[in-house]
Amino acid sequence: MNWRTLLGGLLLAAALLSGWALLRDRDQVLPDAGDDGSKDYVLHDFQIVALDEQGHESTTLRAPLLERMRNDETTTIQTPLFLLPDRDGNHWELRSDTGWISATGDLLRLTGNVSGDSPRVPSVPPTTFRTEQLDVFPKENRATSDGLVTLTRPGMTQSGVGFALNSSDKTYQFLSQVKTRYTPRH
Repeated sequence: MNWRTLLGGLLLAAALLSGWALLRDRDQVLPDAGDDGSKDYVLHDFQIVALDEQGHESTTLRAPLLERMRNDETTTIQTPLFLLPDRDGNHWELRSDTGWISATGDLLRLTGNVSGDSPRVPSVPPTTFRTEQLDVFPKENRATSDGLVTLTRPGMTQSGVGFALNSSDKTYQFLSQVKTRYTPRH
């Protein structure tokens, strides 16, 4: 028997044995060493498009990581980007370092480097706001912050501690320590 035949036979036997082992264990779920089983599901590098009652986009969410906790049914999101279409289909962008959604979905808490930016189109004045924390109540069409919020538009910068926004009637209110600076356009 030559050595090539012997080696070929051993390799064939090893391949058959490993194939049999894989088929035998294919239905077994191996526990993840880093997961204590407290998550219902985890999404990586995803995009979710939510539709309104008429089937039109109401919100799009993109993020590298989303985890839904089994014990309290809350959801955490890493560096979320929310795209919120206006009436013309242009998207406002809302970002933060982290996001947290209550079990009932009635509260979205954004924390760390929260920023909101208007669509980059000629028909919309460039508008931005910045804060460290924002609570969004989507079912009530409102958002609030207890911290410092800075809002900028062409010719104007406003800031204050405490902020309330009503997206239904497009009004906002600073609650204390309000400062407004007007910059004339030339």
